[in-house]
Amino acid sequence: MFFKKKKEEEPKQKKPVIAKIKPLNYSDKILVAWGEAISGNAKIRDFLIKNGYKELGVFCFALTNDYKSQQWLIQNGYPHLSALIKAAEGDRKALAWLHKYKFDTLKFMALAIQGDKNAMEWLRKKDPFAQQLAHKMKMVKDHIEERNNSVHQINP
Repeated sequence: MFFKKKKEEEPKQKKPVIAKIKPLNYSDKILVAWGEAISGNAKIRDFLIKNGYKELGVFCFALTNDYKSQQWLIQNGYPHLSALIKAAEGDRKALAWLHKYKFDTLKFMALAIQGDKNAMEWLRKKDPFAQQLAHKMKMVKDHIEERNNSVHQINP
């Protein structure tokens, strides 16, 4: 009675969280501000967060490998922004997801961030703002990569 083993329950499978994908429609001014925030302007990043563009500010943190920020994007209707980051880091599943759901601009941005010159040219012709944003994101990712590979840095 006291030492009876409880019948082990089968682990419950978590149901996937289904979030409505929110559109990415911004004015040119907001896109310019986002580019500045991506480049490291904390004041503009904080402005975006406090003034109705939280996803763009959080994206800046997610771009620098902040896991909680990436999760926030997914859970709050911006999985396509999280997929952009993952695809830019070489995640083929994320790139396929962007392709499957027809996020062509984000897909080409991810490829451009990886250094694909054809993707950068496609963006230049189709969406120059996206090309500039991809270039800024590539600079951030390249900086992180350099820091991680530096023999002068201690990486835990």
